[in-house]
Amino acid sequence: MSDLLTTEEYKAIAAALTLPTQAFVDGGFRPAKSGSTFDSLNPATGAVLARVTACGAEDVDFAVEKARESFEDGRWSRLHPGDRKEVLIRLAKLLKRNARELAVMESLDSGKTIYDCETVDVPETIHCLTWHAELIDKIYDQVAPASDDHLAMVVREPVGVVGLVLPWNFPLLMLAWKIGPALAAGCSVIVKPAEETSLTALRLAELAMEAGLPAGVLNVLPGSGPEVGEPLGRHMDVDALSFTGSTETGRRFLRYAAESNLKEVTLEMGGKNPAVVLDDAENLDRVAAHVVNGAFWNMGENCSAASRLIVEKGVKDALLERIAAHVREWPMGDPLDPANRVGALVSTAHFDKVASYLEKGARILIGGRAEGGFVEPTVIEVARDAPQAREEIFGPVLSVLTVDGFDEAIALANDTEYGLAASIFTANVKRAIRGARTIRAGTVTVNSFGEGDISTPFGGFKSSGFGGRDNGIHAHDQYTQIKTIWIDLSDDANEAVN
Repeated sequence: MSDLLTTEEYKAIAAALTLPTQAFVDGGFRPAKSGSTFDSLNPATGAVLARVTACGAEDVDFAVEKARESFEDGRWSRLHPGDRKEVLIRLAKLLKRNARELAVMESLDSGKTIYDCETVDVPETIHCLTWHAELIDKIYDQVAPASDDHLAMVVREPVGVVGLVLPWNFPLLMLAWKIGPALAAGCSVIVKPAEETSLTALRLAELAMEAGLPAGVLNVLPGSGPEVGEPLGRHMDVDALSFTGSTETGRRFLRYAAESNLKEVTLEMGGKNPAVVLDDAENLDRVAAHVVNGAFWNMGENCSAASRLIVEKGVKDALLERIAAHVREWPMGDPLDPANRVGALVSTAHFDKVASYLEKGARILIGGRAEGGFVEPTVIEVARDAPQAREEIFGPVLSVLTVDGFDEAIALANDTEYGLAASIFTANVKRAIRGARTIRAGTVTVNSFGEGDISTPFGGFKSSGFGGRDNGIHAHDQYTQIKTIWIDLSDDANEAVN
């Protein structure tokens, strides 16, 4: 992607956008069978961006029917792996060609900064789809050891029709995390984007048809959780479902599966992730930069956000001084101004929730301003049993907790129902490895904040999720089933046949 534009240039692009508004089913846009719509709002201004189709159970039934047809007739599931790869590569190229349009659309719809959309979300979306496309014809099946009288093949098959339920914090990127491996495996999918952020999923579906994806293979149903998510989770003809979102909603999908056809369910849910800074950590300025990025990137609307700073008291004051300096490098304001690093929270309801945590007895050390849908990067000091230290705020709020040593720090890091991600900062390699092994989290970074990359599996322990992983080769396990084919080659078997 080329260099960033000016605010005025981005606003000109925004004014010229044609926003998709209808559901995408069986290769084309169509209204809900009920004719219902809902308003998609710009979180930064409160203005209505578009009136979007509000799907319901009838639309879910129709989309599942078309997805099942496309899967069973093999137009995609039995297509040569190399041909599936070429279609997804063409889609990635179309996304690159329309990258700026997608970045502006994403920023308008979600409140995310254009800086993040241009430099992270859209490029990573393209990279994700390309990576999984290239993997399609490089995952081999196996031949298990058996006697000379038998051949034992272990093969992967696409699981079938898959429901993909997305969060609102990374609408386009989380779409890619799911459709990349699902389509690569040969599945047909029904995507339910978050009600707050449906636009880029609809636009991608349109580009997928242009790339040559067969009708019925990728369907997108905007709408609410009760009207679309629950019918999808309970549908008897959906073979698997992958969900990213809150732990509370994840539990609902487990119930839906248990009460219907026991569809396979993969959950990637919340986090209350620790950044552990020990007193021997080197280069506190660099540590502070990582902590600030971990806490405030994407306005803290990130399940892997480093929302708990667990710091040894010997370096606490020096570290907080450096954190304060780095926070000044995160200006807040108009998401279409590329100078801003902090945009608007996704909705008024979510803003109210996040702002409420600044009024629950916290000692505000840095920031604290919350108005008009924007919350500035804020650092607070709280007791260990305070809600800010235990509950997922999902906003730009960093809670500081002080410890006396390594063992206390690791115990506090694990004192949470969640286990998605964690970071540990130390110059002692033994403590780094011991800490990384002892912390109960799906991803632990050492002397940095991050989630790995597309090649490394991402998911959590405990209430942060289970059932599979996003990213890496492991992501394909969500969308495939393992079949054993046992062939009797013995002479007796041939005689029986003859």
